[in-house]
Amino acid sequence: MSVVPVTASSTGPVLVVGSGLLGASIGLGLRHLGVDVHVRDASPTTEAVAQDIGAGRSVRAAAAAGEQLPEPALVVVAAPPDVVPELVVEALAAHPGAVVLDIASVKAPILDAVTAAGADLTRYVGTHPMAGREKSGPVAARGELFTSMPWVVCPGPAAGAAAVAAARHLAVDLGATLTVMEPVEHDETVALISHLPQVMSSLLASRLQDTAPHHLSLAGQGLRDTTRIAGSDPGLWVQILAANARPVVQSLHGVRADLDRLIATLEHPSADGARLDIARLMAEGNAGRARIPGKHGGAPAAFATITVAVDDTPGTIARLLTEIGEIGVNLEDMRLEHSPGQPVGLVTASVEPSRHTELVDELQTRGWKVVQ
Repeated sequence: MSVVPVTASSTGPVLVVGSGLLGASIGLGLRHLGVDVHVRDASPTTEAVAQDIGAGRSVRAAAAAGEQLPEPALVVVAAPPDVVPELVVEALAAHPGAVVLDIASVKAPILDAVTAAGADLTRYVGTHPMAGREKSGPVAARGELFTSMPWVVCPGPAAGAAAVAAARHLAVDLGATLTVMEPVEHDETVALISHLPQVMSSLLASRLQDTAPHHLSLAGQGLRDTTRIAGSDPGLWVQILAANARPVVQSLHGVRADLDRLIATLEHPSADGARLDIARLMAEGNAGRARIPGKHGGAPAAFATITVAVDDTPGTIARLLTEIGEIGVNLEDMRLEHSPGQPVGLVTASVEPSRHTELVDELQTRGWKVVQ
């Protein structure tokens, strides 16, 4: 794997096939840069909404008006994984002068399918922008969605230099952090860092289905944090997990081994070494979490945290953030904890350790209640 700095400039016209959250966000970002964008979607309504929000010119609307749109220089397939191979092959045949990219979350199976179809692989590159929102559809699209987010480019062995350059240009022009990987390496990586977390979150949340409401009312932020992504679209995840099954299964075998180990230990918690084994499992989790990069990438920094109690009234958190900015302290991370029905919330901010004492003193002087 290599992280590649590139000075890029995308040229149009660009045809975006699929006008959901990611496709419409790509259109918005490119339009902001002055690139001519056309959008096409299987749903006429979704395509029309994408045009209405400014993501590009609807192919249907142009055809209805008798307008002949220019041939695209770049086609971006932004569709569900199960239809991506077909759409890529179709685009390569329909637009022989264009580079064709896809942005699906699995790469090797799509490359295999496109290869099996006998398509022109020199003009095709698989990519994966690692960005999204909990909302879906073009109404949730944002032109800045990809800013500072990873965008993985996964060229196959037959991909031409011009096609790879176009993929890099698109990622960099939309503000993403460009990474290049082989397709198989990508799929193994996302199985662990993206697909396994989704499975674990969904499995945990499924345990709550028959839980009494008054029991759930005791839930704290830990349960909310670990089940947040369990609200994802089941239909999309059926496709993702089915397409990337082998590497996901490998990760799940590792989880199963750890669960078997923990279950065996907890069945005899007073046995010699049981408490040590539990402590080791927890410490292994600490060590793994510490390896997740911070907001600037690279090795994670050891930040100090400060927790402030805030009233549950409109504008309070915004005022706190404004005052932290006035003090001149940069927030490295922030988390809000709030239990429904309670009159206060807790804002936990991560800051450079050298500024921690100063920030506590300044906020207390300004009347904020610092609780930790």
